[in-house]
Amino acid sequence: MEHSSGRQIPVVVLAGFLGSGKTTLLNHLLHHSGGSRIGAVVNDFGAIEIDAMAVAGALGDSTLSLGNGCLCCAVDGSELDVYLERLARPSAGIDVIVIEASGLAEPQELVRMVLASEHPGIVYGGLVEVVDAAEFARTRAGHPEIDRHLGLADLVVVNKLDRAKDAERVLDVVRSLVDRAAVVPATHGRVDPEFLFDCRPGEERVGQLSFDDLPRHGPADADEHTEHLHAAYDSLSLASAAPLDPRRLIRFLDSRPEGLYRIKGYIDFGPYDTGNRYAVHAVGRFLRFYPEAWPAGAERLTQLVLIGTGIDAATLRKELEACVADAPHTDEQGMWGVLRYVREPEDQRG
Repeated sequence: MEHSSGRQIPVVVLAGFLGSGKTTLLNHLLHHSGGSRIGAVVNDFGAIEIDAMAVAGALGDSTLSLGNGCLCCAVDGSELDVYLERLARPSAGIDVIVIEASGLAEPQELVRMVLASEHPGIVYGGLVEVVDAAEFARTRAGHPEIDRHLGLADLVVVNKLDRAKDAERVLDVVRSLVDRAAVVPATHGRVDPEFLFDCRPGEERVGQLSFDDLPRHGPADADEHTEHLHAAYDSLSLASAAPLDPRRLIRFLDSRPEGLYRIKGYIDFGPYDTGNRYAVHAVGRFLRFYPEAWPAGAERLTQLVLIGTGIDAATLRKELEACVADAPHTDEQGMWGVLRYVREPEDQRG
């Protein structure tokens, strides 16, 4: 059942061609989850599920492998819904679901299946495309479709930069192929999990195993969670006691800049909707609002956090501040743009 606040479990699609480092990145997230529980769907192609075996020890019964075959070849999303149902049940205590796609999977179809899911407890968490920087030229030559995949991604992790002789050139080419996606350089799949989902540092999870308590694998893990991880992304917070103008905010959101990966928080639209605040969830180009009643006694504030890479925080702050409403007035059509991104009532059952 969905939380009464409308909070849903984000489902992140982790894609990339064979050998790009998807499993390494997933293992890194599992062992540096900040107290959060990660449920994984490992979509391995082949008779022997090597990828599933590589993470099975870390995931335990939160592991669901789709086995021989490619998920994106399924006729519909009903099979995926079964797995999402198991991981999204409240008793599992899962905070984020990661679908590690086969190296032969079609990312667009995986994303479509997540978006088409009728499960009320999950929400799209972004398409993360992993690129092997050292083999990028050869990968493009053998798989020209990678250019299209990069154009679809919400976040691109350019991995194995330490092995690439022309790392800067690879980064430049990747940035030229994305469509406003955030591009993050990495080695050994080390991406700060805070970039992908909300961690819960220090939270007591009674009766549940924290992945941070699991043994780490490999000598490279010793310095994985150092400050250089946090340098890979930028964040901006905004709090406003004055309500926001919905028309201005939608213009800002519809034109959000390259590299801005996530937006989260609560918005007060003041006279445009006096009874509700609006939780906002944006990842890449995906945007959704969740109206909910103001908690009793809560101060009416807009509180937003923006996360990205290479973003101009000062400019974004000015643009957000320009969304503050002028003198209160009634605009019956002012909320139409916001309501386009609100789920239909029949989809909010849980």
